[in-house]
Amino acid sequence: MVEAWTAAQIREAERPHLEAGEPLMRRAADGLADVVRDVLRASSSSRDGRAGRILLLVGSGNNGGDALYAGESLARELVPQGGAVTVVPVGSRVHEAALAAALAAGAVLDDVEAWCDAAVVAGVLPAYDVLLDGLVGTGSNGAGLRGDSLRVVRAVLPVVAGATWGVGAEAAAASASASGTGRDAGTSPAGGSAADGDAIGPAPRVIAVDVPSGIGVDDGALPDPPHVLPADVTVTFGGHKVGLVVGPGAERAGRVVLVDIGIGPDLARMPPAVTTP
Repeated sequence: MVEAWTAAQIREAERPHLEAGEPLMRRAADGLADVVRDVLRASSSSRDGRAGRILLLVGSGNNGGDALYAGESLARELVPQGGAVTVVPVGSRVHEAALAAALAAGAVLDDVEAWCDAAVVAGVLPAYDVLLDGLVGTGSNGAGLRGDSLRVVRAVLPVVAGATWGVGAEAAAASASASGTGRDAGTSPAGGSAADGDAIGPAPRVIAVDVPSGIGVDDGALPDPPHVLPADVTVTFGGHKVGLVVGPGAERAGRVVLVDIGIGPDLARMPPAVTTP
């Protein structure tokens, strides 16, 4: 049985802890980094012993801060081993302290414009092992991404999903998977090769930060067209969100990992919005 809460309930449970100065973001980031490490270990055999490479898509909200602090921790381990943590700031602002911490640990900042170009993304994204989707969190109502967030997701989708879900091609995605042009096929969405003549390798594992960006957090709704990155793993904080267990949003969440940030007793005093078997 899984109990799930609305975004408003989660915020209400967090409120006294934030007012008390508890480091909820750091707790969330530590749990997120642990899941990334697990994913990297599971895929280590496909990397020929090289250190992992992680891409952070960072939006303006708190989940962007979660991703950045996780990136700080991971960069301290991976960069000295020859790995990489790349930060793509998407949105009008990012969490300044978390960004500074990530860069001080060895992460590098990249230009968002390059990640809005599908041809560029097709050539460079497969070099990464993990993509952290920290674009939009519990503030999303399923109405859809906008601005650079939308542009980046549209450019990334063909690589991570094997087809452009956002133009109503979900059947094409299934066909691509069956024909060997999906997530692990080792080719570009067009069946060609990466820039500079290098063949595109397996797509990175997508880890959603709290929720897959763009889903309706309280109802699992998808925007129309459904520009949402399908996650292999969603790392959610404090309690399950309704959109992770119901509706088409749940189908984009992949395996859901719940990280305890210390608000469980507060949520236990609230009736869950949804209970699923």
